[in-house]
Amino acid sequence: MMELSVVIPENNENAVGEKKTGERETNLLYGINENPPWYLCIFLAFQHYLTMIGAIVSIPFILTPALCMSDEDPNRGVIISTMIFVTGIVTFVQATFGVRLPIVQGGTISFLVPTLAILSLEQWQCPAPEILDAMNEGEREELWQIRMRELSGAIAVSALFQVVLGFTGLISKILRFVTPLTIVPTVSLVGLTLFEHAGATASKHWGIAVGTTAMLTLFSQILVNVQVPYPAYRKGNGIEWKKFQLFRLFPVLLTIILMWGLCGILTATNVFEEGHAARTDVRLKVLTDAKWFYVPYPGQFGIPTVTVASVLGMLSGVIACTIESISYYPTVSKMAGAAPCPVHAINRGIGIEGLGTVLAGLWGAGNGTNTFGENVGAIGVTKVGSRRVIQWAAFIMLLQGVIGKFGAVFIMIPDPVVGGIFCVMFGMICAFGLGTLQYVDLRSARNLYIIGLSIFFPMVLCKWIQNNPNVIHTGDATADAVLSVLLGTSILVGGFLGCFLDNIIPGTDEERGLIAWAEEMPTGEDNGNEKIETTDYDFPIGMGLMRKWKWTSYIPFMPTYKPKKF
Repeated sequence: MMELSVVIPENNENAVGEKKTGERETNLLYGINENPPWYLCIFLAFQHYLTMIGAIVSIPFILTPALCMSDEDPNRGVIISTMIFVTGIVTFVQATFGVRLPIVQGGTISFLVPTLAILSLEQWQCPAPEILDAMNEGEREELWQIRMRELSGAIAVSALFQVVLGFTGLISKILRFVTPLTIVPTVSLVGLTLFEHAGATASKHWGIAVGTTAMLTLFSQILVNVQVPYPAYRKGNGIEWKKFQLFRLFPVLLTIILMWGLCGILTATNVFEEGHAARTDVRLKVLTDAKWFYVPYPGQFGIPTVTVASVLGMLSGVIACTIESISYYPTVSKMAGAAPCPVHAINRGIGIEGLGTVLAGLWGAGNGTNTFGENVGAIGVTKVGSRRVIQWAAFIMLLQGVIGKFGAVFIMIPDPVVGGIFCVMFGMICAFGLGTLQYVDLRSARNLYIIGLSIFFPMVLCKWIQNNPNVIHTGDATADAVLSVLLGTSILVGGFLGCFLDNIIPGTDEERGLIAWAEEMPTGEDNGNEKIETTDYDFPIGMGLMRKWKWTSYIPFMPTYKPKKF
């Protein structure tokens, strides 16, 4: 919206178009190191916030039922507020001291797959409905909090693996084994595995769900280039008509508002009977019981517990997020007008993401952190790649995270509307994974074999394991639980199969897509990105001292890091 009326002064030394050392030619309004005026920053930051919120609020609709939490429990709003609060913290640290790209870090669908596998174990399955109905409020609260503590411990401990990968520089050495045929099953299975949850939510009213999907398709795909006129006052010229790309900027938000409004009309006219899942007042108690202000804090649901089975299972979510974030970095650097992402920035970015997931676990968010693909797309739409905008967005997230009523509002979105959004969102995640196939030779029988087996076999095996939680008997309860979670997590099984088969079955580099993939992503410390002299990824403070201290050139996550060539 606002970028259509932005005027870049001719005497601006940092104006877009004046290419710095290592910077790419772009048509950005503001590049990665450029700062829009503070008032414009606020607007653009809120736009990123709105882009992020749709993905954040969808997670509790799957998570909280698995925790045995009732639909009317006001703590569902607390979980959303916690996710937003942690997202603000991690996003600011990542954009300021981490990978230094304008990316948003927050809750991710990728962690739901191992979460559901863990909660499918016999000891974590929800009691029968009649038992739940007989519980008092305190017993119901302890029922879901003990599960949240288990998830929190698993998330925090498993994320330490990501911290080590990043800050020790191991991730840059492992990159050569993370091939396109590893990414395809790992990422695409995130969306494919959750289709039942999308179906269960959408089936509460297929008319509303299909209408939501159709409207989102209309706004995001068909009307995407339609500009909506609006009047604006300009001093000296009076009222002028300007245009902004409403449907390109806010397709998800616009869809939710309109379909939510339709459900409100059908609720007011009693077309939906009392208690129907599509009614807008079915969870009104959540909003009325929510606190106005609440500051999330570590251990708010109790001290996290740690078990081997849950930690190893959650590790699959950490690996999936690592792979997904790595694949975003080169895209974002190009879109923001920055130099290609060097190894030290990748190391630092993955390390900070791991720390963010540790924080999310300790805070009780019930989820980890990952790079938001939706916000990556927002950079391409707005043509604003400034990291300052993302820093302002992080501040807005922190502010909204402590307003309890705000988080509770999103819990009131009717389930069928959420189900319709799920159908698109999960499908896009699957498509993002499959999109990596562009690098490999799809005429190769070898590649087709790996793709088919690494996607189909995990769906068969993991579903069977989850439906038969007591089928594994090794004689040791801990080993049984570990194997049940590992073999019941599709993204882990699929990613392992894809990586293993691609690295042992003979094939040329061109056939495997390694040549084309290397142009987008460094595949080790011998990449050419280090040859580019750039300050895009320098810390905002202390660089003078770092360049004087020679020892910093040996630290894998320092901006002065000089990888050794072998």
